[in-house]
Amino acid sequence: MKFHYYAETDSLYIDLASRPAADSVEVSPGVVLDLDTDGALVGIDIDHASRLVDLSRVDIESLPVQSLAIAATGA
Repeated sequence: MKFHYYAETDSLYIDLASRPAADSVEVSPGVVLDLDTDGALVGIDIDHASRLVDLSRVDIESLPVQSLAIAATGA
């Protein structure tokens, strides 16, 4: 799972799987679910992310994480 924030568009993309998206469904204004060819969720796109979610922190609880990578953007 990867979180990508694009400051120039204030959008957050949560990449849930390495499979490509084949379809997209807007579930609420500015929130789009990306689905693969089988209809499985592969990503979540959130427009105007700073208005909808707290981007200042990420909490991880009770996940079986084996690797954690943090990339500084200088932003």
